[in-house]
Amino acid sequence: MYQRRRLFALVSVDIALLAALIASTLVLVSGVRRGDRLSYLVAGVSGALVFATFASINHLVSSRLNDVFDHKTLYSGETALITEFIERLRVCYSLDDFYEAIAQVLEQKGDCSVMYIDRSKDYVLYNSPDRLTCAQSTLDTLSLNYAEDWRRGIYFMGSDLGVVTDSHTARGFFLVNDKHHLYVFCRYTRLFDSTIFNRLFDEFCRFQSRSHTIADLSEISSLSKEWQQLADTQQSFLPAVMPRIDHLSVAAYYRPLVNVSGDYYSVLPITPSKTLLMLGDVSGKGLAAALVMGLVMNTVKIMEDKEDLPKMIKAVDKAIKGMKLQDKYTVLFLGIVDTERMTIRYINASMSDPIIITKSPTGYRIKPLTSNCSLVGIIDLDDVDVAEQRLFRGDVILMASDGVSEVMNEEGVELGDTQLYKDTITSSAKKHPKEFINDVEHLVFTYNGDKKLRDDVTMLVAKVEG
Repeated sequence: MYQRRRLFALVSVDIALLAALIASTLVLVSGVRRGDRLSYLVAGVSGALVFATFASINHLVSSRLNDVFDHKTLYSGETALITEFIERLRVCYSLDDFYEAIAQVLEQKGDCSVMYIDRSKDYVLYNSPDRLTCAQSTLDTLSLNYAEDWRRGIYFMGSDLGVVTDSHTARGFFLVNDKHHLYVFCRYTRLFDSTIFNRLFDEFCRFQSRSHTIADLSEISSLSKEWQQLADTQQSFLPAVMPRIDHLSVAAYYRPLVNVSGDYYSVLPITPSKTLLMLGDVSGKGLAAALVMGLVMNTVKIMEDKEDLPKMIKAVDKAIKGMKLQDKYTVLFLGIVDTERMTIRYINASMSDPIIITKSPTGYRIKPLTSNCSLVGIIDLDDVDVAEQRLFRGDVILMASDGVSEVMNEEGVELGDTQLYKDTITSSAKKHPKEFINDVEHLVFTYNGDKKLRDDVTMLVAKVEG
């Protein structure tokens, strides 16, 4: 009815304005003097202005009439119910908001019954507390008639819950989007203005997109908090401050690539002159690597005899294998610095970077603490040997994860293979371990450039003092 009235009003306005335009044009033409070019020019300009004026008036009047009829169409009669539901949908941000809008508008005000079903799981997310929507026969019929792959859109249902093409014979309607079906059973569906349904479907789709986004963000936020708690727990395994040790200065650097890391280090005084230094790197990233890291740290910490390095390595190996995690292992350096005997006894389980930087008559030189043990936690260990090297006053012991040596420049050259790296660590050997680490950290980030780092960066530096 409102559509016919709208059409009649708009046509009437067009006819009236067209008549006024013709009349104005006749008046202008009658005033033109034959042969007078100026009067032709004035008439032409005046005609153009009159046409523009009438066109503008027509646009304004038509827009105003459309607004009036839209308001009458959408906000009066039974259609006002769906309009109110649409307006509630616009401020729904969660399923709870959506269910509340259904209950307060469609059920309480409209006396409608509603079902909301996730067809990908055939799971009823919401149904009105009445006989129709609670009946198993209703659910079975809807499942039979409208499968998961039903095309998105809005459809009308008859009394037998089958699709009908004419809204005037419908006893309800349903919306389909993203494999979710919203069924609205309403005996007066025929009284809703047809223009309202597309508006309802568009707003329903916007609500779904909005609620999914917010749910994803909430999940990410929750996960972020959990990961941060895990990162804080992991951080607590690492030394908060370095112990004060006679004749040995120690500093460390730890930068995980993500919240949690597989890198770890520890400094454990054994006697006044003996100190256990440990640095390792668990394969992979994420939760599994963090669990292995915590296990290794705890295994070493509870060992009673911390001077028995082979026993310590085997205990770590057994603990990791006991977790039965696929492809999880650790590379690990364990070294006992004895400032009385001036030695370092160590086991290097496949760590690539441990070195001693020692002073010589020609300047500082590098002595590697070469690997003497295989990967820990994944393959059978043979007899584990302990190596030993002599130390001198001023020697610097550098242990670092491969995040230091394997950082690449724009040409793909790894830092550990460059003379620049060797020059930096030898020239910084005379400094305090903390300053030494600062120099290497600066080199890593400068060498990497603006690229994102690819790995955790961890360093432990000890210097034998006089």
